[in-house]
Amino acid sequence: MFKEYSKNLQEVLRTTDWTPVELLADKMLDCWINSKTVYFCGNGGSAGNAIHLANDFLYGIANETGKGLKVHALPANAAIITCLGNDIGYDSIFSEQVAVYCEESDLLIVLSGSGNSPNILKALEQAKAKGVITCAILGFSGGKAKNMADIVIHIPVDDMQIAEDLQVIIGHMLMKYLKSIKEGNL
Repeated sequence: MFKEYSKNLQEVLRTTDWTPVELLADKMLDCWINSKTVYFCGNGGSAGNAIHLANDFLYGIANETGKGLKVHALPANAAIITCLGNDIGYDSIFSEQVAVYCEESDLLIVLSGSGNSPNILKALEQAKAKGVITCAILGFSGGKAKNMADIVIHIPVDDMQIAEDLQVIIGHMLMKYLKSIKEGNL
């Protein structure tokens, strides 16, 4: 079981086209240079990944107070999530935040295994309406989100755990890229 999981993950890493990740890296660099904000969202394990990656980009890319990327994880505030879920519906927990926080040319990155979660799709719609650049990091078939985002990183793996692993791996690739630029190594 352990070797099989490792083998499957290695095969996905070996065969993936990383070109869309390069596009996302360029957009994130643009956000960093121009003081735009990057927003992450996802459900379940993807919500945990969104929070993890926000931390990495806020401080980890610069390791210097005040020099990181402006970044927010939309699933991080339990009071906001439970208020919006209770008052207007779980499908609006991210889109309502996008409507308030996001500005034109900001970046929304959605993390989703299926690409079909209603709250993810609504967030993408709201972001588009506000002129926000969108990226979707997706597994399985990519779902509806695959056709909605500006930048699509679709890894067609039918394994939720590997899909979630790849969200963090891609985030760490981006982190290392931005950190290398900051340190003058690229």
